[in-house]
Amino acid sequence: MKRKLVWVTFLLLLSIISLLIAGCGQKEGNNVNKGAVSEKYPTKPITLIVPFSAGGSSDMIARAMEKVSAKYLGQSLVVVNKPGGSATIGWNELASSKPDGYTIGITNISIVLQPLYGGTKYNYPQDLEPIAQAASIPVVLAVRADSPWKNVKEFIEYAKSHPGEIKYGHAGIGTSTHVAAEMFAKEAGIKIQQVPFQGGSEALTAFLGGHVQALFANPPEIKSYFNDGKIRILGVADEKRYPDFKDVPTFKEQGLNVVLSIWLGVGGPKGLPEDVKTKLAEGFKNIINDPEFKKVVTDQGMIVDYLSPQEFGAKWKSESERFAKLIKETGIGEQIASQKK
Repeated sequence: MKRKLVWVTFLLLLSIISLLIAGCGQKEGNNVNKGAVSEKYPTKPITLIVPFSAGGSSDMIARAMEKVSAKYLGQSLVVVNKPGGSATIGWNELASSKPDGYTIGITNISIVLQPLYGGTKYNYPQDLEPIAQAASIPVVLAVRADSPWKNVKEFIEYAKSHPGEIKYGHAGIGTSTHVAAEMFAKEAGIKIQQVPFQGGSEALTAFLGGHVQALFANPPEIKSYFNDGKIRILGVADEKRYPDFKDVPTFKEQGLNVVLSIWLGVGGPKGLPEDVKTKLAEGFKNIINDPEFKKVVTDQGMIVDYLSPQEFGAKWKSESERFAKLIKETGIGEQIASQKK
């Protein structure tokens, strides 16, 4: 009986050891297969979602990337426009897509602004994966050439002595140009009256027609009028002067801490495998540094401004915190809430 018990114990131990060895072998096999799959990525074209209509800055960036993508990713990008819902339709689709590296999308500053306004399906800075920042465009303050204000100091002095009298146009409630304007008014300690429009071009038309006295806009939208001497730019909301307006000082140079650039880049759904994310990050770093891509972007009035995935993610976080405070202090959130009623 005792001898039989010893044999049973021996056989049981042998079975356990066999199972452990088999398990290790299977694990190694899985790792090998996983590595083999990753080495092949990408094996087919990659969809690049643009959450805006064709023709805008996000679309132009995407199509510039598409032109040189095969050289650096080994596969082509396929640009797909998904406009609507202030870009939330496209970003919702991106956030809910399979994180396999075959669906990525253009992101911009609105991914941090939209969740702050409430009602979005996803919190994009938390539910998307940063891959690379590609470019930025500062917001500027413009007045017509026949206006009495030659510089920011004169503009502020007049606004202080005539509170609420100056009307400024912007591209819409909650847009980056609106946020920049409220940031400027708060920093300058003045009260100016905002007039929202349905986009930058509509605001520009009203500004040129004299319906508003000032305009917060992006340089590419007003560059030709500046070059023709029809408008005057009083300040640039950036750390550095805008390349095409080298004689125009930044707000910071004029003693105002007003910095707001519209940045654009690429993101993916949360949960991308590390090796896929690494390949995408390396590929887009090379795309953004490609001379052909740089020429298209700068010709459109944008500034090539690369950030790595880590730097881009840190920016999403810091900008979310900065704008959350500003939107609360300026009442922009209340203005948006009243529009939804």
